[in-house]
Amino acid sequence: MDMKKMNRTHKLALSGMVMAVYIVVMYLTQSFAFLQYQVRIATAIYALAYLFPFLVLPLGVSNLLSNLLMGGLGVLDIVGGGVVGILTALCCALIRRFKLNEWLLVLPVTMIPAFGVSAYLSSLLNLPYWALASSLLVGQFISGVVGVLLVKALKRAFLREN
Repeated sequence: MDMKKMNRTHKLALSGMVMAVYIVVMYLTQSFAFLQYQVRIATAIYALAYLFPFLVLPLGVSNLLSNLLMGGLGVLDIVGGGVVGILTALCCALIRRFKLNEWLLVLPVTMIPAFGVSAYLSSLLNLPYWALASSLLVGQFISGVVGVLLVKALKRAFLREN
């Protein structure tokens, strides 16, 4: 899919679909997304900003909405999740812009949610920052690898079409 051929309507439609997929995946996986090792597989979708940089804001809004709809821990968690989502997706888009290896997508998808969310959740939950961050790193690493595999699969599928 050539992004240069995508008009605003295509981008808006794709943004809406990706936001919906994010929220549905989050809803379907919430049973293990909020355990000690939070495997929030929906965060793998942030890696799509590598292929489609216009998804940076919609992906952040997706996280914000999922925290709002699925009983976030208040305004700080809802807004914090949105900010973390935007930063993560932005870093994924920058990896492509600077023509870096796709496997580097593991880093922002793992590190930004783990350290960013821990920054405010540790005070909300009254838990030590490093204990929370280390448990989030484990779950987010899985999401980071899934994100890279998702990007590689989509790239292969779109390249085959052209």
